[in-house]
Amino acid sequence: MSAPLAVAGWLSALGCATAARVVLARRMQLVERACHELRGPLASARLAVELATRRPGAPRAPLAAIDLELGRAGRALDDLSAARHGARVPGRVETFELCALLRAAVAAARTRAWQRHAQLTFVEPDGGVLVRGDRGRLDEAVGNLLRNAIEHGGRRIAVRVRASAHTARVEVLDDGPGLPAPVNVLVRRPPSDGHGHGLAIAFDAAASFGGRLACAPTRGARLVLELPTASAAR
Repeated sequence: MSAPLAVAGWLSALGCATAARVVLARRMQLVERACHELRGPLASARLAVELATRRPGAPRAPLAAIDLELGRAGRALDDLSAARHGARVPGRVETFELCALLRAAVAAARTRAWQRHAQLTFVEPDGGVLVRGDRGRLDEAVGNLLRNAIEHGGRRIAVRVRASAHTARVEVLDDGPGLPAPVNVLVRRPPSDGHGHGLAIAFDAAASFGGRLACAPTRGARLVLELPTASAAR
């Protein structure tokens, strides 16, 4: 084989190997995210049952909250199965009430907040807010933001919604030490020891709605999910 042909063959093989590594890395990322999403809800559901049966004075999570966590775990298992093909389970686009989703997510997170000696509140707006997109993925995003605030924030955590005709802003605030870097920097950092997926999952979920995840300047941390309302998304 002539030298030019040998070099061309070597470059082709190198390109194929690089492409294969990219595909493998993507699939491993999907597997790691699915495992992250599976661990969180299962831990929360087990904690809710444990607190209700063994610890006097602990808040009793409503069955709907436990059911929500188990539903999240089931969705993560579906994603784990799809990850071997380099994909996630396709979502269902629908119009739904944002505050109802947030109310359920806060109820599901209250047992974990109690365990961490944190107070979790939800400030609802006057009137409902309709958004359009994949309800399951948005639930994952909000669940991750709440878990991050409970695990890394302070003692007081609040969720509030501000809405205009075209935009809904979901804010998760805490009085902890704040974020070590802007959101767009943190989501690009490689996760370590199974941690670091939560913000990336929330970031991607916001993008799938045509929105964004950002942090606002304040004492502590303020994560803001900006989503188009259902009328603006059409």
